[in-house]
Amino acid sequence: MSYIKCKNLVLGYEGMVVAENISFEVNKGDYLCIVGENGAGKSTLMKTLLGLTPPMGGVFECSDGLNAHEIGYLPQQTFVQRDFPASVWEIVLSGTLSSCGRRPFFGRAQKELAEKNMRRMDIWNLRKECYRKLSGGQQQRVLLARALCASSVLLVLDEPVTGLDPKATVEFYQLIKRLNNEGLTIIMVSHDVQAAIEYASHILHIEKERSFIGTVQEYMESEFWRELANKLEM
Repeated sequence: MSYIKCKNLVLGYEGMVVAENISFEVNKGDYLCIVGENGAGKSTLMKTLLGLTPPMGGVFECSDGLNAHEIGYLPQQTFVQRDFPASVWEIVLSGTLSSCGRRPFFGRAQKELAEKNMRRMDIWNLRKECYRKLSGGQQQRVLLARALCASSVLLVLDEPVTGLDPKATVEFYQLIKRLNNEGLTIIMVSHDVQAAIEYASHILHIEKERSFIGTVQEYMESEFWRELANKLEM
């Protein structure tokens, strides 16, 4: 089952091309990690997948009834977001907004979904706590619970371990892998190529005029990996 199909995508903004010739599919159960150097177009691709920035060329399709607004999204946090003065409960519950329809309030179904995902992320005991007082790892679990309230099918993560200490980073990667093993499809942008190789099922490596898509094993046998490995050794 294919959720996303991209063929010969041209990415850019304000008339400027940042990457092109990008073709790949995301299927049910995949764990796709998007890698590439700064400025390669990873953020622009992310915005395209979320329906925020239209492609400048090529084909982008959400298949099998999946709409862009139904994709769960975990953004890279800024300092201002980390200091947000709301309770854990309020933040996670806000992830159910798309299911409220025209009702101006959260119903029983939304509250039950929020509780389910807080327990799933082991943060139910923190529901009354102020978000800004939590550790970085706890905050990411809160945002992940919120994203899961928005979608139980496909989750997009943008540099999710930025700012986390090594222990919290490993725990978060293991948590994402567990969700993937449970059936959630994952798309993650990361600078951590080693983690991508350890946890992902597929790698999308993008550069301005070329890209690679394949399994982790295929990636490690490609010229993209050889070139990157040489740079890391320098």
